[in-house]
Amino acid sequence: MLRIVIRKFFEILIFMLFITFISFLVVRLAPGDPVLTILNVDELSVDQEQVEALREEMGFNEPMLVQYGIWLLKFIQLDFGVSYVTGQPVMDMILTGLPATVELASGALIVMLVISIPLGSISALYRNSWVDQLGRTLSVLGAAIPSFWLGLILIELFGVRINWLPTMGRDGFTSLILPSLTLGLAISSVYVRLLRSSLLDSLSQEFIRAARARGLSEKRIFLMHAFRHSLPPVITVFGVSLGSLIGGVVVIEVLFAYPGLGKLVVEAIRQRDYPVIQGYILIMAIVVFVVNTSVDLSYRYLNPEMKLKERGTN
Repeated sequence: MLRIVIRKFFEILIFMLFITFISFLVVRLAPGDPVLTILNVDELSVDQEQVEALREEMGFNEPMLVQYGIWLLKFIQLDFGVSYVTGQPVMDMILTGLPATVELASGALIVMLVISIPLGSISALYRNSWVDQLGRTLSVLGAAIPSFWLGLILIELFGVRINWLPTMGRDGFTSLILPSLTLGLAISSVYVRLLRSSLLDSLSQEFIRAARARGLSEKRIFLMHAFRHSLPPVITVFGVSLGSLIGGVVVIEVLFAYPGLGKLVVEAIRQRDYPVIQGYILIMAIVVFVVNTSVDLSYRYLNPEMKLKERGTN
């Protein structure tokens, strides 16, 4: 275990160095000039000397590698800089928006689990039944419908026509229902089909027949053997699709005006606010890396064969 932790530590160092450089380069090569945004050239009359003076003050005239080196030294000290637009520290802005994003992502995951686990399990246990046909149909529809279109339908139905739930902002638990439901329904279709397929494969294995021959109950066989054996592929896909979940959170936050990191970064992109954009990219990169590392480590518990392979290589 210690060897794995040390290896992961060096991996994250290389990963963070790569991500910081690429994000820094891509953000600064994107169209637009933050200096013109800061000076509000559309509203105020400014001359070229003022533009060049501010560009010099902000260090934009330095070579790209010098700019990156200065930024990296600050990042090592956990200084993400300040927003060009608001003047607030980027870390404070991220910490302010992070709870809302975590709430929305957690709500979507809960909706996904509540839908995909029962529906995928029932579809596998009662293969080719009407329940299975219904589950597969709903999965196809869920995969075909874009999340933003589904969100608009839910807003129209529950927010406008019935007027049961709020459709904008973050004001208590009720404000979380529609965005969580929108994102959760969008991602659950993948996991319903995946869990069904993985369970069908597990139920056909020799160890399931051996468990039945020992007289174990069907409930115990399903929960302790088949379901556990079917989890590694599902968890793998979750780790791979985490980027899609983060992208979905951004879309849903903008759609429902939910004040999280997604809405924050969209505004930052529109205003060419480089420090906020880079801070968001880094935070999301760290989240993806931590989740993928957790997925790798979880295999040691969910898949005993990996422990045996590791022992055999030592």
